[in-house]
Amino acid sequence: AFFMQALDATILNTALPAIAHSLNRSPLAMQSAIISYTLTVAMLIPVSGWLADRFGTRRVFIIAVSLFTLGSLACALSSSLTELVIFRVIQGIGGAMMMPVARLALLRAYPRSELLPVLNFVTMPGLVGPILGPVLGGVFVTWASWHWIFLINIPIGVIGILYARKYMPNFTTPRRRFDIGGFLLFGL
Repeated sequence: AFFMQALDATILNTALPAIAHSLNRSPLAMQSAIISYTLTVAMLIPVSGWLADRFGTRRVFIIAVSLFTLGSLACALSSSLTELVIFRVIQGIGGAMMMPVARLALLRAYPRSELLPVLNFVTMPGLVGPILGPVLGGVFVTWASWHWIFLINIPIGVIGILYARKYMPNFTTPRRRFDIGGFLLFGL
């Protein structure tokens, strides 16, 4: 999840001029595709913990990766900037839940004494994502098409879903009411 999200955060920047050309838009207009994703992630990260507590870490994680993966497919099929922005929001909804829920599952699954090595192990692939993103973006744009910067997420997402179904624990906690007031204040 961390790798996929980190890769996606950097791979798009390299492809923006090619996407703009393909969609007959100015490269500056393409910033809305980045902002829509980033804003969605920032707004919905606080909701992820509540959702995981209520519905279970495995279930929410699988839904998150599924949304991100389906959003990636839809982004690849976009034929306009408006469609791309809408599908980036869908990607962002999934992206907002992937990392926090995965970390929450790790925090609950391992004792404190084992947590640091486990978090280091999980973090390492995520640190490779921003390094590979611009390189892969350049390769895809040069040798294939910009669509591949989104299509690369599909096999990664499917592997993540299969792995989560088999190995991820499904922790829940007693139900609490969602703090809508706090959420709205955070959003302002």
